[in-house]
This record gives sequence, C-alpha cells and structure tokens, in this order.
Amino acid sequence: MTAGLDTSVVLRLLLGQPADQTARAVAFLDELARQGHHAVVADLVVAEVYFALQYHYGVSKKDALVGLRRLFADGEIKPLGVVAEVLAVSGIASAKPGFVDRLIHGAYVATAGEMVTFEKAANKLKSVRVL
Repeated sequence: MTAGLDTSVVLRLLLGQPADQTARAVAFLDELARQGHHAVVADLVVAEVYFALQYHYGVSKKDALVGLRRLFADGEIKPLGVVAEVLAVSGIASAKPGFVDRLIHGAYVATAGEMVTFEKAANKLKSVRVL
C-alpha cells in the first residue's frame, strides 16, 4: 500500500505541532514502513505546504525549502511529480522563476509538452512560450 499525505499531515511532520497529531503521523509512517510500504506527497501538496509555512508559520522561503528537502531525504516519504527535481535547483529560494512556478512548469512539460505564460523570467526554462 502506498499512502498519499495531505498538507495537514506534512505540516505536522515538519513543524512537530500539535504534538499529538505529529505522534499519530509518525506512528502511521512507522506502520507503513513495517509493512514494507511508503508514503508519497504530490507536487500540489508540496506547494501548499511551502506557502503555509511562510504565511501561517513565518518560515522563510529558504528554511521552508530546507524542510521539504529533509522530508524526502531518507526515502520514507517519496515525492510525486517533479518536486525532487525542482528542490535540487541551486538557489531555488531566490530563483526566478520561483519554486512553485517551476513545479507548474515541470507538470506541464511532463504532461502537455509546453507551458505558455506572460512571465518573461520563465523564458530561461525549456519548453516555454512567452506571449
């Protein structure tokens, strides 16, 4: 069994609060691992977590990205989509286009082949048409 984690679960794992919910999330992951399974996180959840960490918890972009990298580091939780590739971009905390724009771009290139935008900064990415 593979289980997809929602934003609320990922936030508990990253923040450790509330402690009772964090403990339940960790116990769930431990049970999955004992059964030889793992959890996954979709790009959309990662984007939501990234923004929630900044706007609701006051975490900097850089620290939010560090936390997300750590979340996937041991392989117990696996990223779906393109998030692993985007998290590996050097200087992603201040890159233009930014983290979430690159998640969107990666999803479109993987599924549609091209992304169309008005954002000039996206021109440095492959398979982009700036109108």
